[in-house]
Amino acid sequence: VGKNRSMNNSDVEILEKKLCYQGFFTMERYLLRHRLFNGSWSKPIVRELMERGHAAAVLPYDPVSDQVVMIEQFRIGAISAPTGPWLLEIVAGIIELNEPAEQVVKREAVEEAGCAIHDLIPLFDYLVSPGGTSECIALYCGRVDIRHIVGGFYGIEAEGEDIKVHVMPFAEALSLLNTGKIAAASAIIALQWLALNRDYVRSCWLTT
Repeated sequence: VGKNRSMNNSDVEILEKKLCYQGFFTMERYLLRHRLFNGSWSKPIVRELMERGHAAAVLPYDPVSDQVVMIEQFRIGAISAPTGPWLLEIVAGIIELNEPAEQVVKREAVEEAGCAIHDLIPLFDYLVSPGGTSECIALYCGRVDIRHIVGGFYGIEAEGEDIKVHVMPFAEALSLLNTGKIAAASAIIALQWLALNRDYVRSCWLTT
């Protein structure tokens, strides 16, 4: 079994870096070598990397009614997925330069679902697909009051967003997860976390 180690700059040597594409996303090509677990160096290898910035996501949860807020929207990456390109997700948005992740999810919750986040529990910072992109998502569970959420359609039209809001019992969301109806990674991770920690979350938020 290989020994785990923290990477530092001396463990990777970038021999060449080339910009391949610049658009909504950026594609870069690296020629590099890295330190092997046995202490020697790898042969030069080529890797493409998609740079799209980092994001923050939140699962809105009402501990009083035991309901969650999910959103549904079209995703080009799921165009060939068996479940189709309209995915059930949680609220998320790109982190702008020097913007706190907590501020992102609170803003996006209003824009995408028409709900106000009152408290946040940080869950994980996870790499989306480190084999090809640098994107990292800061994931949260957020307390909301379902009584103030009207549902309907949201999103910024100028950005091509067409978002449908679903308010549902947590048990229903968990059933959708367990039957494969939820395929987005952030939603899967957040719902599984809440399934494991729901009693703790409710004990904290129902006393505040």
